[in-house]
Amino acid sequence: MAKPLFTPSTFTFLEQLAANNEKSWFETNKERYEANVRTPALLFIEAMGEPLKRISDEFPAIAKKTGGSLMRVHKDTRFAKDKRPYKTNIGIQFRHTAGKDVHAPGFYVHLEPDEVFLGVGLWRPPAPALNAIRASIDENPNAWLQARDAKAFAGHFELSGEALKRPPRGYSADHLLIEDLKRKDFIAIAKLTPADAIAPGFAGKVGEAFADAAPFMRFLCTALDVRF
Repeated sequence: MAKPLFTPSTFTFLEQLAANNEKSWFETNKERYEANVRTPALLFIEAMGEPLKRISDEFPAIAKKTGGSLMRVHKDTRFAKDKRPYKTNIGIQFRHTAGKDVHAPGFYVHLEPDEVFLGVGLWRPPAPALNAIRASIDENPNAWLQARDAKAFAGHFELSGEALKRPPRGYSADHLLIEDLKRKDFIAIAKLTPADAIAPGFAGKVGEAFADAAPFMRFLCTALDVRF
């Protein structure tokens, strides 16, 4: 079994960054960030290349320090009340080739000291994409139910995200799938632990979970008229 890429030192650094979230501390500890956070994250991304290819060619694993699957450690604080400059988690998104940002269909890995999880789907899709998914659910209810309720998928993942309080325009409150049609996010979450992340074979475990989410992702891609 493949040796661990993330280690207890990964989570120790993130904890310390949360307690010292300022530029001077980060710059002083940048070598530790590289050794304990960014390097293992890039190695993990490389390890995910083959598992993702077995699912689809449309979700590449891009192991680059910037502009790839690893999300920036620097926060965009321009319009935020919280001006602390750094994210205190590791965020990795394997984004669809047709997507340009975090709102695209993708597979996601999140690591921080008190929360490790996997995500699949679309977070906060723009209105055209959201409307297309709702229309596909309405027009293909059996396909949606088969994807949503697939035993392997439901065994790992739980649908999550925000939803409207009232039915979206054009849909009746008594629609059989109204609770799904009210969703503003089409994401599903699988909760893990830091112990999972530092165990041997973590990339393989993630790949297996993502493979179980393939029918869900295929439905969303079909709804958006992009390749899966």
